[in-house]
Amino acid sequence: MTKSIAAFQDEHGRITGWPSDRRRAHQLAILDHLTGLFEPGRRYSEDEVSALLHDHSTLEDPSVLLTELVDGDYLATGGGDYWRADARPNG
Repeated sequence: MTKSIAAFQDEHGRITGWPSDRRRAHQLAILDHLTGLFEPGRRYSEDEVSALLHDHSTLEDPSVLLTELVDGDYLATGGGDYWRADARPNG
């Protein structure tokens, strides 16, 4: 069952809060949503990732989202770049 993330979004669809660990299903739903913002097979610099997460959240420190995306294997990283873990870029 997919959890709704509406309670954690503003009227523009930006993430406004990070659910507590008791609400892990909501955390996972947010991470799934954020993963969809990244193009499969494309490499992103840390600045690009930070800008994208900043644009799609109102969190004071959106780096928590990056940490969760990487720790949860939604994004992979190497050589200073990031990419969707399910779509490793060529080259």
